[in-house]
Amino acid sequence: MSNPIRVTIWNEFRHEKSHEEVKKIYPDGMHVVIGNALKERGFDVGTATLDEPEHGLTQAVLDATDVLVWWGHMAHREVQDEIVERVQERVLAGMGLIVLHSGHHSKIFKKLMGTSCSLRWREAGENERIWVIQPGHPIAEGLPEYIDIPQVEMYGEHFDIPTPDELVFVSWFKGGEVFRSGCCFFRGKGKIFYFRPGHETHPIYYQAEVRQVIANAARWAAPTPGAPFAYAGGRAINVKEPLEKLG
Repeated sequence: MSNPIRVTIWNEFRHEKSHEEVKKIYPDGMHVVIGNALKERGFDVGTATLDEPEHGLTQAVLDATDVLVWWGHMAHREVQDEIVERVQERVLAGMGLIVLHSGHHSKIFKKLMGTSCSLRWREAGENERIWVIQPGHPIAEGLPEYIDIPQVEMYGEHFDIPTPDELVFVSWFKGGEVFRSGCCFFRGKGKIFYFRPGHETHPIYYQAEVRQVIANAARWAAPTPGAPFAYAGGRAINVKEPLEKLG
């Protein structure tokens, strides 16, 4: 029997302390709600938050993490650059990364994408319909053809990201906007999944289909065996001897 996938859920854990509306929905933090969903599905779950030493993301924690889930919103700039580089190194070496909702503006996502990652948005409490456009993809396993979320914050195109390596979901909103809401990327040996839903003033992370997507994404993003990856840290390799004899 294989060991369970080790997931660390990182959350700013600020809104839940400073906004009464959010505290009522997530009294113990969004990371706890997401973590419980993954524990129920057999994952080995740990959590980390912004105000812990080293934001809870010590080298030892990251080395023991197969997949890192990231939720941030109001304090992106407070994340230390040193920690961002540490996370990037682990992603390039094979650790999976799931970026949720407003994490699109996190330092780590922008660093890995190389773009502004900006978008259009509107807080209207309208409904979102998330269409599965790759029904055979592992992240879509067990889902219906679309997911309806009753009340959300709208995100709309243009979403300034590189063209996804795989696009699993596209969202439609009542106001008429559309959005690439389930995007897969490959960086080094690591796999990255961006998933749009999750505004803090709505109980989105209690919805069964949303929890299923995050669990599916964690399985997909977990490290897989492969050829060694030698470029973590941005170091080039001086190949002193050719593979084949020249001349």
